[in-house]
Amino acid sequence: MKIGITADSTCDIPKELREKNNIDIIPFGVMLGDEIRHDGINVTPQDLYDYVDKTKELPKTSAINEVEYEELFSRKLKEYDTLIHFCLSSEISSACSNAKRAAEKFENVYVIDTKSLSSGSGLLVLSCADKIKEGKDIETILKEINEEVPKVQASFLIDTLKYLHKGGRCSGVAKLGAALLNIKPRISLVDGKMEVTRRYMGSISSCLVKYCKDMLKEVEPNKDRAFVTYSSPVEPARTIIINMLKEYGFKEVIECSACSTICTHCGPKTLGVLYIGK
Repeated sequence: MKIGITADSTCDIPKELREKNNIDIIPFGVMLGDEIRHDGINVTPQDLYDYVDKTKELPKTSAINEVEYEELFSRKLKEYDTLIHFCLSSEISSACSNAKRAAEKFENVYVIDTKSLSSGSGLLVLSCADKIKEGKDIETILKEINEEVPKVQASFLIDTLKYLHKGGRCSGVAKLGAALLNIKPRISLVDGKMEVTRRYMGSISSCLVKYCKDMLKEVEPNKDRAFVTYSSPVEPARTIIINMLKEYGFKEVIECSACSTICTHCGPKTLGVLYIGK
């Protein structure tokens, strides 16, 4: 049986790995005023930051609809016997429910609610690709992937609450207090929802290094793979963290830039360390 993989653009997997593993991506839409653009096609994170600086407004994101998913699945089933599709957490977007409704029209399309975002979802996508290469059957792959979903450690350290505030995800008082105290919140995915799980004080670079050390202490990782995903490079912390993860013993450390949809909500100078726990 030939098994194919599709995923939302929010999985944040670098292009070379998508191509290497034959992963087909369907893009989220991003609204810059009245103009709609699409992840990875005609919009970049810098476009978003420039738009916010110019208009003082936050771009809106557009979830993939049922018809778009149906078209994707129909097209890919001409190449594969069955498909596994990976979605952004259903607690964050309607895209997952749209994908599941589209999948009901086919007998051989399976939708995974990753309960995660960004490269947290990407970890599951790449794990699935590994299992396909190992020759595992569809039932085994689905069982093992669903067992991995709650083990994904997905979190980010945010430099500014400006974007979350504009998106209605934090109050003006919280934003002001964080700015005055130089607080950097750690946002983690907990049961598919974003929650503030820790707060750090100081420069973004020093806080990021502390955050990485805390993550590794709190949840012992499966050392096969880790992501370092960012909305804009934060030096020297980015390089220090990548080296830390390699020294820790991860077999593969993947560095990548977050897609525009993710950056719309977190803003610049955000960095996440993501891996699957034991």
